[in-house]
Amino acid sequence: MDKKKVLIVDDQNGIRVLLVEVFSNEGYDTFQASNGKMALEIVRKEPPDLVLLDMKIPGMDGLDILKHIKQIDTSIKVIMMTAYGELDMIKEATDLGALTHFTKPFDIDDLRQAVNSQLRPIGIGS
Repeated sequence: MDKKKVLIVDDQNGIRVLLVEVFSNEGYDTFQASNGKMALEIVRKEPPDLVLLDMKIPGMDGLDILKHIKQIDTSIKVIMMTAYGELDMIKEATDLGALTHFTKPFDIDDLRQAVNSQLRPIGIGS
């Protein structure tokens, strides 16, 4: 069975390192990008099953990246991460196809469960 791929997009290196470690340990192939351009290159070359996408990224913001991801492949699942209570942006992200969002600092276990519930068929694993 192919490993599921998770792409982590965040301009904060510490968060990327943490999430890569967590999701590698969960058995996923992990990719990371610090900006929108890198993220979209990865989406085109190695289409991920799920993207963890920070809302606030210098250059191209999370909503723009989300729009582009969905233009490339509508089946890619996206979970937004935000450090702010930007409800209007979160609503727009949901309208654009994001599954849910986590506000930083998020509980890593909650995030892990959310990703697992999206990528693991019911009844497989725990």
